[in-house]
This record gives sequence, C-alpha cells and structure tokens, in this order.
Amino acid sequence: MNKTRQQELIHWLKKQSALSKRWLRLSMLLGLLSGLLIIAQAWLMAFLLHALIIEQAPRDALITDFVLLAAAFIARAIIAWLREKVGFICGKVVRKEIRALVLDRLEQLGPAWIQGKPAGSWATIILEQIEDMQEYYSRYLPQMYLAGMIPLLILICIFPINWAAAVILFATAPLIPLFMALVGMGAADANRRNFVALARLSGNFLDSLRGLDTLRLFNRAKAETDQIARTSEDFRVRTMEVLRLAFLSSAVLEFFASISIAVVAVYFGFSYLGELNFGSYGTSVTLFAGFLVLILAPEFFQPLRDLGTFYHAKAQAVGAAETLLTFLSAEVESVGKGQRVLPVDQPVQLEANELQILSPSGTLLAGPLTFSLAANQRVAIVGLSGAGKSSLLNLLLGFLPYQGSLKVNGHELRELDPQSWRQHLSWVGQNPHLPAPTLRDNILLNHPDAGEEQLQLAVDHAWVSEFLPLLPQGLDTVVGDNAARLSVGQAQRVAVARALLCPCQLMLLDEPTASLDAHSENRVMQALNAASTRQTTLLVTHQLEDTVEYDEIWVMSHGKLLERGSYQQLCQQPGLFAGLLAQRSKEL
Repeated sequence: MNKTRQQELIHWLKKQSALSKRWLRLSMLLGLLSGLLIIAQAWLMAFLLHALIIEQAPRDALITDFVLLAAAFIARAIIAWLREKVGFICGKVVRKEIRALVLDRLEQLGPAWIQGKPAGSWATIILEQIEDMQEYYSRYLPQMYLAGMIPLLILICIFPINWAAAVILFATAPLIPLFMALVGMGAADANRRNFVALARLSGNFLDSLRGLDTLRLFNRAKAETDQIARTSEDFRVRTMEVLRLAFLSSAVLEFFASISIAVVAVYFGFSYLGELNFGSYGTSVTLFAGFLVLILAPEFFQPLRDLGTFYHAKAQAVGAAETLLTFLSAEVESVGKGQRVLPVDQPVQLEANELQILSPSGTLLAGPLTFSLAANQRVAIVGLSGAGKSSLLNLLLGFLPYQGSLKVNGHELRELDPQSWRQHLSWVGQNPHLPAPTLRDNILLNHPDAGEEQLQLAVDHAWVSEFLPLLPQGLDTVVGDNAARLSVGQAQRVAVARALLCPCQLMLLDEPTASLDAHSENRVMQALNAASTRQTTLLVTHQLEDTVEYDEIWVMSHGKLLERGSYQQLCQQPGLFAGLLAQRSKEL
C-alpha cells in the first residue's frame, strides 16, 4: 500500500471519529486526569520516602499524606474503569454508524450488484472488519493524544527539579514513535493483505458448503477440501506475519524505554556518588528528586507503551478501511430515488420507449426495448437464458438503473419513491426465501396485521393447507435455516401464500416453478394463474405450456424483444417461439 493511499485511509478513519466526538473527548479527559493523578501519586510517594528515610519524620505526622496516596490509587482505578466504559461506547457508536453506512449502501446498490460477490465476503465486511475498528476508536485514538500530553506534563513536573533527567527523557522519547512508525507501516500493509485473504476464504468456504451436494455428485469433494486447506494455510501464514510485526513493534518500544530508564538510573547513581554534579541547579541531588524522577520515568514512557500496544489496532483499522472505503466509494449507475407516490389502489400500466437496462457498473444488459403493458393485462416472457428476462424484472423491482423511458401510469419509474413503489408489487422468484422462524411468520412477513381469515384464505389458495397436517405444529412449525424442514415445492407454496396475502397491482413472477416436481408445479401455477387475473402480471418462464392462458407472450433474445403475440398466433408463425416449442417437444 503506497503512502498516499494509507494517508487517505487514516484521514477517513479519523473523519468517522466525529460521530462520537463527545465520547472521544471524555475518554481523553479521563486519561488526562489519570496522568495528573500519576504525577500526584509519584510526588506523594517520593515525599513520604524522603520524609521517612532522610528527615526521620514520625509516621503520625504523615497520616494525611498516606490517606492522600491511598485516595490517588483508588481514584486512578475508578478513572481506569470509566475510561474502559467510555472507550467501548465511543467505538460502539462509530461501529454502528459505519455499519449503517455499509447497509445503506448495500440497499442502494441492490441485490443485482450484491450477488457479484460471495455472501461470505459481505459477512466479513459487515461483521469482522467493522468489529476490528473497535480498538482503534476506543483505545488508539484517545491514546494517540495522551501519548503527547502526559509525557509533556511529566517533563514540566521534572524539569524544575532536575533538568538533566528531563533532557535524557526528552532526547530518547522521539526514538520510540519513529521506530514504531517504521514497523507500523509494514503492519498496516500486512493487515490489509490479511483482510483480503480472510474475505476470500470466507466467500469460498460458504460457497463450498452451499454446493456440497454438487461437489459430491461430481466427485470434487477431495479437490475442494485440498483447496480449502491451501487457502487456510495461506491465511495462517499471513496472520502470523501480522503477529510478528506486532511483536516486533512492542519489542522495539520496550528496548528503547528500558535504555532510557537505565540511563536516568545511572545518572542518579553517579550523582549520589558525587561523580556527576550537574542537573540540579547547583544544589545536591536529594532523595526526593531521585525517587520522583525514577518513579515517573516508567510512567513517562507508559503512554508510548500503551500506544505501541494499541498500534496494531491502527494497522487492523487501516486494513479494514481499505475494503470498506473501496466499497463505499465504488462508482455505480444511479438507480433513482424519486419522491413521487402512486395511489395504492390504482391499477398499474407500463410504457417503455427505447428502454436500455444497465448493470450497476453501467454495462448494457438488455435493450433497447419498446413496449406497453395495459392495466390488468397478463404477459408471459420467454426466451433462452441470458435473454434479459430477469433483468427486466429486476429493473421493475427498482434494483437496476436504466436509460431511455419507462413510465408507470404516466410517471418515470426513476421519479417514484422506491419504498412506495414496491408496495404495488407482488414478487415470487425461483428460490423461495423464508427468513422468519415459523411458517406463520413467513406468510405474514409483508402483512403482519392480517386477520386469521385472510391468512387461512391465502394458505388455501396457495395449497399450503395440503401439506400442513404433515407438520408437527401446523402454521407455527419452525421451518429451520434455509427452510430445511420444507421441501423446495412446499417452500415455494409458502412464498406464493405470502404474495397472495397482500394482493398488489403488479405481480412479477420469475420462473416460480423452476426446480419443482410436477405436483408442486401444478399447485403453484394454479394459485398464481388464479391471482394473475386480478392484477397486471409479468411471468418469466421456460415452461412454455404455462403461457397458454396469458393475454400476450413476449419472446426475448440477446436483450431484445423479437416477437409478441398470443400463444396461438406465435405457434402458427415461424420464429423463435415456434423453435423453442419444437425443442421443448423433443425434450419431452
């Protein structure tokens, strides 16, 4: 990673700290109070030792000083506890806001963009990489300021007592951040590579789990296991590289701190022996001065030690920010976030003119298309894979950008409020997604206030009631992860019931019978065909027999609309549809 990029990432990280500026300042203030208490504590300890050893003062005369010393210890412990609490809150606020930025960006980009990366890599970004910023905001940032302020306070305290000791500390202190920075630059780069490797490993592993049956079917399980082992070993090596750099940074810090403290101790030793007679402003070196400086010398370097300990947090944060900033600043085509709201009960009609459907990156997916879809008309879209059928549905769902014109009831789609527009849509896709815990919750997902009668009607129309007696708790049965308790056909019927429960003005069906057995396919299409007569419908399908009853069939190829007409018309004329029908007949 070049220096300019690293500075850009650090600037972005610091900019995010403005989200929790109040907590950050409070953490710094508590750290400063802790530093003042360290000086007071050292002063009291040196005074007590000087009074007891040199002045032979009676213990009774020093009770107040002992009480103050005990109070300083207790106050430091309380402040340390408060700093931990405040630091955690500071990091939590920033992490929450960054995670919200990422989730908002994902919502803006939409599923069509998200599916370009494995789900495991998104989980790594949202969970692990953002979590790895906690220490940077809770510990490193406050300590970065305290590492400058507390040593300065200690120097101000020591200089009037012994300028030589102050000069020794002042001269050796810059060596520590210098060598820490040299080591830290390598650590940040190593962390960045480590995060990239982790995202790749997470994505590959999740994909392997999802495709386990396919891998076994094609006898590729051993090869995939070996691949995972190699990737895991690569990640282990990168992790150990990061740890080596972190330990090296700590070792450099401890080495120079120990050398400096040793030089201060040697100076005072020779001063007490009478060999060195400078540094104390022409007077003899007292026991009080020696104890005070030697007690404060480790504390002088402690903020730098803590900064070194937390320096790996900065390297982790910089590595995580590389991926996050790249994602957040990715240039994509605008999908459109209008403000216009359509009346809820108004039938939907569509009109497209020279419509070009684009990918989030701006690549042409389909078009130009010119068509009109009347209110309550039922249209089936057929064509080979990659013809642009699903792209058209994704566009209508608001997930893809477009050029040209696509009007909904006379208004451009990009001018409509996305959330309001989706209230007009019902959608059933190829792969039913049931995120809620129970069957009932999944059906009521988009309409939680529906009554029991409405729910039962949707269950009956979608033929869910056919397999309901086979489930132990009926509608309250827990479906499990990825609807493990249900077959694909049963899960699809639940998805259909969810769509039927909240009838809308435009129903979008993206191959709803794909991967279903004949019985489930028949039940699902019965329910959808009955529902399609009550609203405008677009059906994308490869099953040409499902299009017989539809008002019109659109045949797409290579992103263009080539044929339009009824089932009977297209069967009687030579063309792509007739060819697809002939091919289908041969397969059967």
